Amino acid sequence: MRFAGKKVLVTGAASGIGRATALLFAREGAMLTIGDINEAGLAETAAMIGGTVRAVPYDAEDHASCRALVEAASANGLDVLCNVAGMLKWGPTATYAVEDFERLLRINTTSVFVLCQAALPHLLATKGNIVCVASTAGLSGIPYSVAYSASKHAVVGMIKSMALEYAAAGVRINGVCPGQVATPMTRAAPPQGEIDWPLVMRNVPKLADGICDPEDIAEALAFLASDASRKTTGALLAVDGGQLAG
Repeated sequence: MRFAGKKVLVTGAASGIGRATALLFAREGAMLTIGDINEAGLAETAAMIGGTVRAVPYDAEDHASCRALVEAASANGLDVLCNVAGMLKWGPTATYAVEDFERLLRINTTSVFVLCQAALPHLLATKGNIVCVASTAGLSGIPYSVAYSASKHAVVGMIKSMALEYAAAGVRINGVCPGQVATPMTRAAPPQGEIDWPLVMRNVPKLADGICDPEDIAEALAFLASDASRKTTGALLAVDGGQLAG
């Protein structure tokens, strides 16, 4: 019960890593608020958790909606913010739409900043912490993922910058960098256009059965949010089956 009595906000909780994270925190005693734009999926997650979980639909592209989510979650204080929500759209750079590039940055990067900014006053009061889902694409170049990689490199930069800024005030900020994870997002159809598949396959996990399950990432998030990592801030934990080992 690492999070007994702790007030925790998890975004992207309608499916995948966000749902697995919400379920894990609930099992370990957290007082949960969960958010997602997918209201049906969010309601399913809430039903799976039961109890007093607070489900708040929000739109990551809408700054006011992000702030309202934090306001709802922090009504009685806030101890942990888990930034999980995000989107993936990949394809050849030459034909990648600028509109898609900008939308992906709004969802994966700007919303994380807005949520962190809104949560920090509450986390300063509780000496709480933030854990963001970045990506191996935030640590290395990934072919055909220029927008996604740019968005996650930005998240990595925010994690490190905020960790330095708030360390003396007792607020820790860390990140998990998943590799390939079996989620609805990653199982989407491949993009149109010419793809050099041998180049893509250089980035597959190296461990046997190395593709992660959402629960693998949830465990890493929970570790970084827990007192077991109380001396850790500005860290990036790659859970990637050896994808970036070499």
